[in-house]
Amino acid sequence: MDQAESAQELDATGLTCPMPLLKAKRALNGMAAGERLRILATDPGAPRDFQVFCQQSGHELLSSEVREGTFELLLQKA
Repeated sequence: MDQAESAQELDATGLTCPMPLLKAKRALNGMAAGERLRILATDPGAPRDFQVFCQQSGHELLSSEVREGTFELLLQKA
């Protein structure tokens, strides 16, 4: 199974900083270690914001891609 297929999904499209990050933090708080969260965001700062967040929090940023103007980020909870 593809790692993104086994992830919970958070649609943060249309939201601006800091809302995508705040919603992701809330979702991660309800998850067990090792679970994955797929985030969809349109905020141009999202890739950088999530990279810094993962470095500071210990969560792992597994992938960061852009498709048709939407950022797709895959995090794994520490």
